[in-house]
Amino acid sequence: MDASAKQDLRDMLGKMLQGHGDAGPFADGESLFASGRLDSFSMVTLAMHLEETFGLDFSDVEFDVSLVDSVDDIEALVDRQAPG
Repeated sequence: MDASAKQDLRDMLGKMLQGHGDAGPFADGESLFASGRLDSFSMVTLAMHLEETFGLDFSDVEFDVSLVDSVDDIEALVDRQAPG
């Protein structure tokens, strides 16, 4: 994942957090879902975004929240799974 894509991801996650009344900062390694800062509806939105933006296919992955729990986790998933 390049720096621009990572910043776009951080911006999107920030907006999702704000939508949940959480305007606090977050670090790239910080838990967003397991901590309760984001919920399962946010996870679906995020999964759709990752599929559209990076060509991921979650039907090919044994999905677990740990795959997308932080920016670092998402970056690692994209780097492993994105086509091409």
